[in-house]
Amino acid sequence: MYLTTIFGNLLIILAIISNSHLHTPMYFFLSNLSFIDICFTSTTIPKILFNIQTQSRVITYQGCLSQLYFFILFLGMDNFLLSIMAYDRFVAICHPLHYTVIMNPRLCGTLLLVSWISVVSLSYCTAVGVYLSSAVSKDSHPSAIASVMYTVVMPMMNPFIYSLRNKDIKRALNTFLGTAALKLTNVLGLKKHP
Repeated sequence: MYLTTIFGNLLIILAIISNSHLHTPMYFFLSNLSFIDICFTSTTIPKILFNIQTQSRVITYQGCLSQLYFFILFLGMDNFLLSIMAYDRFVAICHPLHYTVIMNPRLCGTLLLVSWISVVSLSYCTAVGVYLSSAVSKDSHPSAIASVMYTVVMPMMNPFIYSLRNKDIKRALNTFLGTAALKLTNVLGLKKHP
């Protein structure tokens, strides 16, 4: 599931970057969502996989705090970015003639920056709350299931939910994968000569 999350989101980013027709606000936010999903999942899953492999549950205090900080940071970014994407779609639907004026590159960059700054400031308060509430509760099974759903399943599903149902993304992926396959064939010398 972790590899599916990484490769699925990475494919979305590469397809959007490689296709100039997808250099619009919606796809700018979508590629950022894919990047954040990669970071979000990579915050905890490699350590979980290592723990499963070594049968160890040990983590240093500094490692726990840094993992918690980045987990909350990317979780917040994910939520803020989804809100920004909702606003983008609202403008596109309700004000289609003014869309390019309203959703200009400067506003998109500003919205993304405000999202990052807001999450950084909010994550400190949230981290303290999560840390204190986990010390009070003893039953970890329901929270473990919720954690797996949030850290693995949701980021893995985002490329399918937001991208692969989109005709432009499908077209860009086909073009990107076709170009990549052609380049690989040429590099390996597998190209047939007439």
